[in-house]
Amino acid sequence: MEINQDKLNALLGRAVVDFGAALHAGLVVLGDKLGLYRALASHGPLTSTELAGHTGTSERYVREWACAQAAGGYLTYDPVADAFSMTPEQVMVLVDERSPAFFAGGFETAVATLKVLPALLDAFRTGQGISWDKQDRALLDGVERLLKPAYENFLVQRWIPALNGIQQRLENGGRVADIGCGNGASTLIMCRAFPKACFTGFDAHRESIRRATTLAEVEGLSNRVQFEVSASTGLSGGPYDLITSFGSLHRMGDPAGCAQRVWNRLARNGSWMIVEPFANNSLAANINPVGRAYYGVSTMVCTPNSLDEDVGLALGAEAGEARLRQVVLTGGFSRLQRVAETPFHLVLEAAK
Repeated sequence: MEINQDKLNALLGRAVVDFGAALHAGLVVLGDKLGLYRALASHGPLTSTELAGHTGTSERYVREWACAQAAGGYLTYDPVADAFSMTPEQVMVLVDERSPAFFAGGFETAVATLKVLPALLDAFRTGQGISWDKQDRALLDGVERLLKPAYENFLVQRWIPALNGIQQRLENGGRVADIGCGNGASTLIMCRAFPKACFTGFDAHRESIRRATTLAEVEGLSNRVQFEVSASTGLSGGPYDLITSFGSLHRMGDPAGCAQRVWNRLARNGSWMIVEPFANNSLAANINPVGRAYYGVSTMVCTPNSLDEDVGLALGAEAGEARLRQVVLTGGFSRLQRVAETPFHLVLEAAK
């Protein structure tokens, strides 16, 4: 085989970048958990000695960490003062958890997924699934922190207003079911925004439901929101004016069965808001950085979870709108339309 040296060098360069990125994910988690980013955002520029003093950490470790962060473009280095600082943009991505660009949770998620590698090696050979509760506990927190900024910035402000008549129904009261609610972040955001409406969050993961229930109690919202352990096809109660699923449909073993259950529990003229990872309808169109990230997490988390459940359809995180439409219409719906999108989300509305 003849080797094209330019192509070889380009691929090797990409491998070096990815090797550094894999290590960098752990370094971001360290900076986040130890408060290193927050200290720099509040007090920078700081030398490594000053940064260690602000955070109660070892200077030698901090120095090496800060050098790696500066080399990766996540910190700014001043060689004259030998000090590190953060730009406003770096703060938005790594410190401000209410920023729509906050991404520290993404790195926490990436590190957590690697802990399932031994089980995933077996799963590749056997075709069996890996349930959500077999994943590392840090994955739950990482996913919530990864997704919550979008919910905080878009859910009430843009996504619900884009639905047909739903915002006014919730302002006047109404009932909402949130399928695959996890720790309850999406459910509680809606609950705060619509004080006359009542909410029920459903998730098959018992630990997530316990945490969501506790958060609701702490916020004094237990009179209007409740959380139940339930499979995706076991939706109870209703009829609901709005049913939501945030990044959960593609992870279900039987998404068509869920769609049928939603159709049966939806009130007349109600809507099902389906928020899924942004994807085009073909692999060729998804060969880009966003597609790469979603295919990666789908391999490690989403597809194994679906294969562990009944039916095991395994849509994958990059299913795309056309495939999602097939599933939703199979469940009995007559209409599905895209009502909003971000670079990372497809927001679809299904109606009877």
